[in-house]
Amino acid sequence: MDSLDVICLGELLIDFVSLDRDVSLVESTGFRKAPGGAPANVAAGLARLGLKAGFIGKVGDDPFGAYLRKVLDDLQVDTEFLVADPDARTTLSFVAQKSDGVRDCMFYRNPGADMLLRPDELDAGYFEGSTFFHFGSISLGAEPVKSATLKAIEMSRSKGLLISYDPNLRMSLWPDEETARREINAGFPFADVVKISEEEYGFILGCDSPESCAEAILAMGPKLVVVTLGPKGCYYSDGVHAGYLPTFDDVTVVETTGAGDTFVAATLAGIIARLKEGDPDAFCADEALVRILTFANAAGSLATTKIGAIPSLPTTGDVLAFLAVH
Repeated sequence: MDSLDVICLGELLIDFVSLDRDVSLVESTGFRKAPGGAPANVAAGLARLGLKAGFIGKVGDDPFGAYLRKVLDDLQVDTEFLVADPDARTTLSFVAQKSDGVRDCMFYRNPGADMLLRPDELDAGYFEGSTFFHFGSISLGAEPVKSATLKAIEMSRSKGLLISYDPNLRMSLWPDEETARREINAGFPFADVVKISEEEYGFILGCDSPESCAEAILAMGPKLVVVTLGPKGCYYSDGVHAGYLPTFDDVTVVETTGAGDTFVAATLAGIIARLKEGDPDAFCADEALVRILTFANAAGSLATTKIGAIPSLPTTGDVLAFLAVH
């Protein structure tokens, strides 16, 4: 197999998205099945943008797990190390969303198969020749997947991969706030690139602004931090150069699940392009990064116009066509 551009590890699940607008899960009258899970969304997003992505994780040996494998296979995401567990069910998530972007979300995961990935189910050879390893904080929240994630990070570093981290806060998946903060913060020192959202940094880092958030994360070792600000765009910093970049506000938002993951995929795609061109400043927050983040903002905006995370992922052509008229 040819080497992969990015290997993603973590949760792959089914999002059941409410068909009703501006209601809670209690009031929802029906749901639409959609494939999701943040790291899987990133892998799928990269594939839609024309990159070679692989996904490491675990689903149940059940119809939902078979469906999710087919979704990734159809997108040409490599699933060699997507394990089907005969003793656990595929994780489900039920999502209702309001127009202000606030989501009512509940996970069926007690335990879900994604929590049960083991270190011995990894193969160091799989990481050979890849450029990035991407993971999120959810896989740091339970054993044995936490140990598997740390082992994958170790394998990635030994093979010279760069590391991308999304401190994806889902408080309902943690036993308490102290544990959540400790484990999520433990992920930052491993990373070269971090994407964090405006809704997350106050709780995770105790910061009160994108600037202080980026400063705190950069002090832990990453080279580049991007703070997504929803309809306000994003803030970026490499510790020397920093700035705000507006997004596109003239889209009809249907559902925002996966928009941040789409942004991550597009950002990594742009950085990888710089690396392949031999750019020694691939993490520099310069004009080239502004172009990358403009593309990522557009991709994230497009992802909000359809229901579901993976079904809404745009292609490079979709994003370029969007930018051509915006």
